[in-house]
Amino acid sequence: MTAGEAVAAAARATVGVRFRPQGRDPALGLDCVGVVAVALGGVDLPRDYRLWCGRVPDGGVPPGMAACDGARPGDVLLCRVSPAQLHLIVRTATGFVHADAGARRVVERPGEVPWSVVAAWRKEG
Repeated sequence: MTAGEAVAAAARATVGVRFRPQGRDPALGLDCVGVVAVALGGVDLPRDYRLWCGRVPDGGVPPGMAACDGARPGDVLLCRVSPAQLHLIVRTATGFVHADAGARRVVERPGEVPWSVVAAWRKEG
């Protein structure tokens, strides 16, 4: 299994977990950053992203990740869902996994990403 396939599988394992703003523990709930943190093996990601107000945060590439085209399973995509809102998703072989606030849970959606992709990263190794 490649590193990307492992990330996608870990993201898929969160499907069904309830949505919780700022959530980092699958037992309590996850938000989009929490899904990515779990998928990457518990990497520590920022909690103050609500302050970004629709702009890409300073600091660039997350730890252990490299910028990429976002086309492979396990790639982490930063998407612009509205002028003032960014959202993280994990690409799978058939679609993507994300914390869906409207559905109030983590879901896997088939097909292409419906939002513009601002940046994409791939786990190194």
